[in-house]
Amino acid sequence: MSDPPALETELDRARDLRVSDLADAIESIGFECTRCGACCKGHTTDDGDREPHTATVFPDEVRQLQGAADADENGAHGDDGTAYDWRDVARPMPYGIAEGPEGPEGETFEWALQTDACGDCTFYDETDGTGACTVHDDRPLICATYPFSVALGGTTQPMGEAVDSAGPPVPRADGPAADGSADTERMVRAHECEGLGRDISRSEAEELAAALKERAVRELAEAIAVRDEYEPTDADGVVVHDSEGAKRPDGAPVAGEE
Repeated sequence: MSDPPALETELDRARDLRVSDLADAIESIGFECTRCGACCKGHTTDDGDREPHTATVFPDEVRQLQGAADADENGAHGDDGTAYDWRDVARPMPYGIAEGPEGPEGETFEWALQTDACGDCTFYDETDGTGACTVHDDRPLICATYPFSVALGGTTQPMGEAVDSAGPPVPRADGPAADGSADTERMVRAHECEGLGRDISRSEAEELAAALKERAVRELAEAIAVRDEYEPTDADGVVVHDSEGAKRPDGAPVAGEE
């Protein structure tokens, strides 16, 4: 099997995706959100530990959510009346972060949505067993497209294992899919969700497909920018490398430190 394609090749493939093909695949799988909240909540592992909800968010999406949350709260957050800041919206992706002698330390390469004490998304609200997103109109692309993702023949697996797939074949190099998946895998991947298999209208499928293409393009563009912007740092504590450079957990640039 040949090496996986470069990120730039995957990005070209993402830009060439046809929304109509993605919509066809989504229709064939079927989906309707049941508002169960499973994709917004933390979960208990087999070991009995509580695993927090983890959903990636782009830097500009963090700022958009700050504004949306402030608007919903009439410009204030919490009892102290202060505005939402970066840490109210996002946290460093935990991979690469460890507990050091003076607190968390290490480098990571993505942001995740902030969670509450139960490990649920901070923007998730549940009433009588029915879940709702309090910033639904401004939710990140990964939330707007769940439970679907796009496989483009590379190595990225942003949402884990798929339970179903449809649409065009995954681009192949020398027989198997370039990411090592089975020959039967298709480009549009569906992940575990109780809403799968339900009827979806064509207009809803097309709207979801357009967001799915946008997300595929954005994820690869972000990955390329992170790669190009990355510079090793000897800064103490936690550093998050994103498409805008190295940041502290509060969103402040490491380069601005004295």
